[in-house]
Amino acid sequence: MLVLLLLLAGWFLILAASTLLFATRSGSQPHPLPTPLPRVSVLIAARNEEATIVRCLTAIRQLDYPAQLLEVLLGDDASTDATSAVAIRVMQGFAGSFRVLPIQETLGQARGKANVLAHLTKAATTDFFFITDADIAVPRTWIQGLLAHTAPQVGTITGLTLVEGPRIFHQLQGLDWLMSLGLVQAVSDLGQPVTAMGNNMLITRTAYEATGGYEQLPFSVTEDYELFRATIRLGFDYRIIFRPEVLAISLPMRTLGNLLHQRRRWTRGMESLPWWLRVGLLYYAGFYPMLVVLAWLAGPAVAGLVLAIKIVLQGALASVSFRRAGRRPPLWLMPLFELYSFVLTFTLTTFRLLPLSFEWKGRRYK
Repeated sequence: MLVLLLLLAGWFLILAASTLLFATRSGSQPHPLPTPLPRVSVLIAARNEEATIVRCLTAIRQLDYPAQLLEVLLGDDASTDATSAVAIRVMQGFAGSFRVLPIQETLGQARGKANVLAHLTKAATTDFFFITDADIAVPRTWIQGLLAHTAPQVGTITGLTLVEGPRIFHQLQGLDWLMSLGLVQAVSDLGQPVTAMGNNMLITRTAYEATGGYEQLPFSVTEDYELFRATIRLGFDYRIIFRPEVLAISLPMRTLGNLLHQRRRWTRGMESLPWWLRVGLLYYAGFYPMLVVLAWLAGPAVAGLVLAIKIVLQGALASVSFRRAGRRPPLWLMPLFELYSFVLTFTLTTFRLLPLSFEWKGRRYK
């Protein structure tokens, strides 16, 4: 019992310290944009995105950055719907450069989204690759927001993403995302590279080409993290930006099954993290198993008190995360978020152990 209580106390201490660190450190600060403004490439991988591509490209068209300095490249990965036709229609009259590239060949070791991006980077003609997904709507200030953190040895700059949708299940995903990114920011502010998100990322041509590109990297279902790790190994620096001007909005996972497939892919990437981070994540994910054991040993009243402390501490993290993102924190969701987290922890643990393939856009990978 004493060991269990010490483990739970340590869990609370780490969460409180992380929240305090996140709240008191401002992170990377923007600097004046280069003059003249550079041309940049926006790279989007798409497969059967007829239903989402309008929203994505409309946001691209509304960017505050001069359109004539934008090169937008959409890689159509053998879509069986009207993705390309819809994209071309949306981008008619665009003052910048826009092309749809049909992806038909496999480059090197790249597969899936990594293969699409390998083709797009070869077609790009600028020195800055802005990568996003077809289910993402970037903010008007996205380009200058990320460019303002570039520096000679910085290879990757990662923006901020929030899941939004009308249902409570969608809002719980948004709460989960932003709090998790707050913890990532806290670790990154200590100078520890954790990850990068390929739905809201800038990578320089110099850093990308130094890695050999996706065709030279080992295949991974978390291709963004594999690329990020390669740039770190080569000595490039990175920036993780938690600011409203780089806040992109992602469509939510519609069902628990979709969410489990997404998180299962992420856990594969986590298995490549440094050992101490893996241990930390296992410890963090172990709260509910510890709570169940506590309820059995000490009774539901004690377990309920411990859970209440967790809700308060996570509410503080949520408050800081949403306010730094320029949003109002949905603190009323915190009790329901505990049920969401409990279900997700146990179902994902079981789901990850099953001998299933990883899925991306209707394709399966091992």
